[in-house]
Amino acid sequence: MEYSGISVLAGKIKENVGKVIIGKDKQIDLMLAALIAGGHVLLEDIPGTGKTVLARSLAASLSCSFSRVQFTPDLLPADVTGMSVFQPGKGTFDFVPGPVFTNILLADEINRATPRTQSALLECMEEKQVTEGGVTRKLEKPFMVIATQNPVETQGTFPLPEAQLDRFLIRLSMGYPSENEALQIMERFIRSQPFNDLKPVAEKEEMVQAQELFSQCQVSRPVMEYISALCVESRNPDRVQLGVSPRGMLALLRASQAYAAVQGRDYVIPDDIKALAVPVMAHRLILRGLYGKSGENEAFIQELLQAVPAPTEEIK
Repeated sequence: MEYSGISVLAGKIKENVGKVIIGKDKQIDLMLAALIAGGHVLLEDIPGTGKTVLARSLAASLSCSFSRVQFTPDLLPADVTGMSVFQPGKGTFDFVPGPVFTNILLADEINRATPRTQSALLECMEEKQVTEGGVTRKLEKPFMVIATQNPVETQGTFPLPEAQLDRFLIRLSMGYPSENEALQIMERFIRSQPFNDLKPVAEKEEMVQAQELFSQCQVSRPVMEYISALCVESRNPDRVQLGVSPRGMLALLRASQAYAAVQGRDYVIPDDIKALAVPVMAHRLILRGLYGKSGENEAFIQELLQAVPAPTEEIK
């Protein structure tokens, strides 16, 4: 695959997912950018908005393996990563892989599991591997975690710690459909389930190639300075308790390269940064006196975009 093939691949997947998901082109673009960049996605929205269907449609479009884990308070780390089981006939312990050994893992309602189980995903998400019994096992490429959580219902939940939130490249919200989109959904689903007819349009090896090529996207010095300025301003000590870390800055850089590739460009423009600033930066912030209020974080990032001047020339 050549670099230009990334946008062709993304276009095929987006069109295929669009057969099931209506009116969420921006979210699909961001999901594809996260997958190409080798990142993970946190979907924060109320139940019934299509989070699971979007994850399954993405996996089905790529001919990827897909696993879903319903996170509950009694879920153990081994239920996610796998465990060694004694085989009496052989007198040995054999490793039984958990659902994390897949290409796309849906961690449904991740904030309902205990911190111990949540932390079991940390090594998987960051290192793309699982260590059990002193043996390290690499996860198959591509590997992506799509985690969901309900921002409204907080009873019986364990909020994700900042260290784990920082592992998610982007955080998205599906949102309610418009009136016209709602009508299209009913018309499409009234007689059948479109997902059942969804066929793969690309091989997962193509996505692995895209993950190896996207970093060829050029980022000019003014655009890098723009990213740096946004991240520095996000650490305003008067309003911010925890700002965007260097890892968050690099996440914004990688995501912008993948997003530009999805759009069919081999260079990043300031509008790419503006489109990604809230999804990449907002969940990495803690504002003073406003812990856990994502809406305020997003508003703060929008203020930064207004305050920090963007480069005025497109430089390849």
